[in-house]
Amino acid sequence: MEGVNHTKVTEFIILGLTEDPTLCVFFFVVFLGIYVVTLLGNISIITLIRSCPQLHTPMYLFLSHLAFVDIGYSTSVTPIMLIGFVSPRMALPVAACETQLCSVVTFGTAECFLLAAMAYDRYVAICSPLLYSTHMSPEVCFLLVGASYAGGCVNAWTFTSCLLSLSFCGPNQVDHFFCDFSPLLKLSCSDVTIIEIIPSISSGSIIVVTVIVIAVSYIYILITILKMRSTEGRHKAFSTCTSHLTAVTLYYGTITFIYVMPKSSYSTQQNRVVSLFYTVVIPMLNPLIYSLRNRDVKEALRKATVKMYS
Repeated sequence: MEGVNHTKVTEFIILGLTEDPTLCVFFFVVFLGIYVVTLLGNISIITLIRSCPQLHTPMYLFLSHLAFVDIGYSTSVTPIMLIGFVSPRMALPVAACETQLCSVVTFGTAECFLLAAMAYDRYVAICSPLLYSTHMSPEVCFLLVGASYAGGCVNAWTFTSCLLSLSFCGPNQVDHFFCDFSPLLKLSCSDVTIIEIIPSISSGSIIVVTVIVIAVSYIYILITILKMRSTEGRHKAFSTCTSHLTAVTLYYGTITFIYVMPKSSYSTQQNRVVSLFYTVVIPMLNPLIYSLRNRDVKEALRKATVKMYS
């Protein structure tokens, strides 16, 4: 049995958030609305950045890829969750479940790296403005974006290869709203002692490395801002970072809770709520954070609106 993958289980039943019919209708309407806003908001950000020459800078290149990642992140989870609200029995083939996990991890990890790249971009722009064009050249930006997606694929491979090494020969009901790694481990009839540690080490390492990059970048940014004599200069420099800091705080707070903290320290219900926040809600909030708190995006949006109706 140990050497055979998925001997008896051919599909997983996704239990979802609730079985209450009234709550299912309510959640369907709410999360359908969130998904629509997520798609419209992130597609708008990408379109705006591509169409406005003043936004053709490294900072907004990273933001456009962050918007793309958020679309992929939300789309990996939300449509299947919505089907579960209207279907009495939401079943996914084993291969589809593995694909969903791979997709979620890929986009989630890429978001970590992109947020770190954006922090580095702000560090260079504020601390070494004269060297900005050199340190953030198109080649460097391409390398950082490519590394973000490559890092996502490598981490996803770690999760997926661990999952493929497991045997599922008993219960097939996933106590979650998507095929997350931890709930799937509970259904395995294999020894998961080592298997459950490997993805935690992989994800934990990525979180630690990217957090260090972000923290060091902002320490230098803060030191530079405090040295500025002009109050207006300080405010302008810090205002370019507030949106990114908000996005970082929201995202890293939730993924650290799920992938780094000991599993015994929180319940399955808490796991679902936090997972819901980082896979469904945050992808909707990011375009709102960057459009409402970013002067350049608001100005570009205003000009695009005026041009559209003129």
